[in-house]
Amino acid sequence: MTPAATDLSIATLILQATIPVQLVMLLLVVLSISSWTVIFKKLLSIREINRQTDSFEEAFWSGGELMALYERTSQGVYGQGLSRIFEAGMREFLKLRQQSKADPSLMLEGARRAMRATSQREFDSLEHGLPFLATVGSVSPYIGLFGTVWGIMHAFTGLANVQQATLASVAPGIAEALVATAIGLFAAIPAVVAYNRYATDIDRLSNRFETFMEEFSNILHRQH
Repeated sequence: MTPAATDLSIATLILQATIPVQLVMLLLVVLSISSWTVIFKKLLSIREINRQTDSFEEAFWSGGELMALYERTSQGVYGQGLSRIFEAGMREFLKLRQQSKADPSLMLEGARRAMRATSQREFDSLEHGLPFLATVGSVSPYIGLFGTVWGIMHAFTGLANVQQATLASVAPGIAEALVATAIGLFAAIPAVVAYNRYATDIDRLSNRFETFMEEFSNILHRQH
C-alpha cells in the first residue's frame, strides 16, 4: 500500500475528489462565507438597534417635553428604530392637530397608522438577510448529501475495474464523499442557530415597539 493511498487528510481528499464533488464543496464554502457575513452584520445591527432603543426609552420616560424630544429625534440624535416610530407618530399628530376641525379620534388614529407604517419599515430592514440564513440552513445539508451520493457512486463505479475490491481501494472515495456532507453541515448549523437567535431578538424588539406605540397613543390621547 503506497503512502498516497493511505493519505486521507481533508486537503488531500478535497484535491483528489471528482469535479462534481469539488463544485459542490466550492458552492458550500461560498454559502458558508456568505452566511457568516450576514451573521456578523446582523449581530452588529441588532445590537445597535437595542442600544439606540434603550437610549431613546430612557429619554422618553425621563419626563421631558415631547416637543423637545421630537426635535432631537428629528435631528437623528437617537438613531433609528423606536425613535423613528415616535417621530412619525408625533409628526402626523402635530400635522392633524394644526387642522382647525380635526377630529381627536382621527388625529390619534392617524398617528397610530404612521407609527405602524414606520414600524413595518424598520422590521423589514431588520429582517433583511434572515431568509438567506434560513435558505442556507435548509438546503446546505441536501447539497452536501448530493455531493456525498455522487462521490460514493463514483467510488463504487471505480471498483468495476478492480479485480479484488478491498477497503483500502474504496475508503478514499467514500471519505472524500463524506467530506461534502461535513462541509454542508458546517454551513448549515451556524445559519440555523443564527436565524433562530435573530428571529427571537427581532420578536422581542417587536413586542417592545408594540408596547411603546400603545403607551405613546395613550399619552397622545391625553394631549387633545
